[in-house]
Amino acid sequence: MEHSHKKTPVTLYFIGLALTIAALFVSENNIVLKNILFTLATIAAGYHVIILEGVGETIVHTRLKRRFTPNSHILMGLAAIGASVIGNFWEATLLILIFSGAQFLEHYAEGRSRREITKLLQMSPTTARLIMPNSNTQLVEVKDLKVGDHLQVLNGDQVPIDGVILSGTTSIDESSISGESIPREKYKGDQVFGSTINGSGTFIMEVTKENKDTLFSKILQLVDQNQNNQTKAASIIQKLEPKYVNFVLISIPLIVIGAVIFFNYTWMHSIYRGLVLLVATSPCAIAAATVSVTLSATSNLARHGVLSKGSTYLSQLADIKAIAFDKTGTLTQGKPEVTNDFFSDTIKEEYIIDIIVALEKESNHPLADAILQKFTPNNILDISTTNHIGKGLEGNYDNKNYRIGKPTAFEKVSDEYTNLNYKWSTNGNTVVYVSEDENVIGVIALMDTPREEAKATINYFQKLGIHTTLITGDSEITGQSVARDLGIDEAITNVMPHDKSNIISSQKQKYGITAMVGDGVNDAPALVNADVGIAMGDGTDVAVEVSDLALIHNDISKLVHAHKTSTKMKRVIWQNIFISMGVVAFLVTATFTNLTDITTSVIFHEGSTLVVILNGLRLLR
Repeated sequence: MEHSHKKTPVTLYFIGLALTIAALFVSENNIVLKNILFTLATIAAGYHVIILEGVGETIVHTRLKRRFTPNSHILMGLAAIGASVIGNFWEATLLILIFSGAQFLEHYAEGRSRREITKLLQMSPTTARLIMPNSNTQLVEVKDLKVGDHLQVLNGDQVPIDGVILSGTTSIDESSISGESIPREKYKGDQVFGSTINGSGTFIMEVTKENKDTLFSKILQLVDQNQNNQTKAASIIQKLEPKYVNFVLISIPLIVIGAVIFFNYTWMHSIYRGLVLLVATSPCAIAAATVSVTLSATSNLARHGVLSKGSTYLSQLADIKAIAFDKTGTLTQGKPEVTNDFFSDTIKEEYIIDIIVALEKESNHPLADAILQKFTPNNILDISTTNHIGKGLEGNYDNKNYRIGKPTAFEKVSDEYTNLNYKWSTNGNTVVYVSEDENVIGVIALMDTPREEAKATINYFQKLGIHTTLITGDSEITGQSVARDLGIDEAITNVMPHDKSNIISSQKQKYGITAMVGDGVNDAPALVNADVGIAMGDGTDVAVEVSDLALIHNDISKLVHAHKTSTKMKRVIWQNIFISMGVVAFLVTATFTNLTDITTSVIFHEGSTLVVILNGLRLLR
């Protein structure tokens, strides 16, 4: 059920709390004033939970299901009324304060029910440089663009909309779409996607899709659609609540009538015992059974670097049957590093490294950073460098031409380098050649390597029989290589954002409760669609906002702690339910045998409430 976020209910609750404290200080000689204050406190503290939610939601649910569908709020209201009728105004107020307080705390623990997509909306381009009939450019709104329009995209610009390159070459950062950190080189005829970031080149493109149909718009639509379709899983208490309330509401009138008919009770005495029974069966401890547990679990996880947006998601995490992982930035470091290198023995390796460093230090390409991290030059050379899209970095030194680029940009390659290229690339590496006067003299392999803690995390879930899946926009070779290294059950490669969401839907149908771990904008639809969406904390704001849990230190091993904690949380909740129901059973038995009264019932109730709260606090350790 949804609870209001407005301040008014909480304000009324504290007014009720203040009136209760005031009543406790009123002398017993002023019993009328004391009881009036208790009554006002009960109404104020219970107005939102009992009247608006209890009565209101009972009416709504009854109409929807076409049968009487009460909740525990109604039962608590009746218990409070019953306690007041027999003169126990303090007990009535105490019941409402505990129950309403538990509801507000549970609501607070649940966090935001609506996932924010503000940052995602901000990433959507708003303007474009439209090429006019006179060849001049004019800044226009992206929403006004039509299929067939020609646009100019300058270096560093955000690509405004989906289209195809008509002229020019460039490299584009497509991480917002594919999740990959390495920019892709683009030539005439290649597709480009809105919201991606253009590199150093300038190009002319033709619009091929309207703004509402772009790939980025589909991400937005999927996030919103999956969000609206996401059914909030009922907690254990919510599943038991309707049956329990209906049972109590039917049983007590029958017991009152039965006592008159079969045991010759007077109507007054029978009604009194019925009210005692109503108080005895009120779900006071049951209401508190989950609150302390979930708050303790949430606090525990926060101390260990895991932020949870609600106990429902922690409960779901304990029950997952499958878990899917994004690759880049989730299972891997998110940036490439040099894994292998080989240089010709006809030239000193130190000399080749000096040349490589001199060329790469002029580049802002992610591969350049990885190469500079790997190699330390003996001599600092000053080489004027040019970056040719499609050919790579090029510069002249000591009357010779040197070039670093992808293997397909070279013609003079010996079998030795070709074999190394094949060997390393089939293991998921990105390979570049180094040439001197167009003769290849070196080869370097780079790869976005798996996180150290990733393998242990995968192994943990597999030991529990939970199916693991790698979902990536990477090539099959790269994806399968990472999956093989980490021992993942299944690798699904070459996927787009909407594919990820569909894959999660398929896994939910095939395995049951499914979690998704990701860090990028492209993961957002899948994170929302999953039963439990888990974001890497150093990922995009969008991924963190739409997720249910966030690993704030980007340590995927914390996911193991989160799963263990959620499992313990669920176990303790069941313990609390058994304790609460055991006390109810005892009080019901005592009521039937005339061994208890309203005061005794309240004392036992509050005692059991304290027990379940203390039991829940164990999770703080």
